[in-house]
Formats: sequence, C-alpha cells, structure tokens
Amino acid sequence: MNQYSDLLSELSDFLYPRSPYYGQINSEYLAFNAQLQDFSQRVNYICNLQTGGKLSSEEAYKQIQVLWKQLKTTKKKILV
Repeated sequence: MNQYSDLLSELSDFLYPRSPYYGQINSEYLAFNAQLQDFSQRVNYICNLQTGGKLSSEEAYKQIQVLWKQLKTTKKKILV
C-alpha cells in the first residue's frame, strides 16, 4: 500500500508540478499563486493537445480565453 501511495504522489508531482512561492506571505497572494499555476498548467495541456492535432486552433483559443477570464475574475475577488 505504501508503494502505491508513493507512486501516486510521484505521478501527481509529475503531472501537476508546483513551484515554490517567493513573494510576501499572505493568504490572498498564496491563493492567487495557486490559481496562476493551475492556469499555466491547463494552458500547457491545451497547447499540447492543439499541437498534437487533438484540438483545433479555434477550440484551443476559446478554451484559453475562458481560462483567462476565470483567472481575471479570481484576481479581482482575491486581490481586492
């Protein structure tokens, strides 16, 4: 069981890498940093799917645009 949980942890770290936060320690900043890293990871996946021919350019653009709007909304809510 322990090896299985270690494998899942390593897989999660590989698929969803997180880099440390170096700014001011503030809960709002930390929350926005997490959202920003999630945005970056999702855009990376969308770009890879488009490059691999799984998504059209238009669909990739629309998905990234939706993610960008969500990030802007989150920024307005968190960093008021």
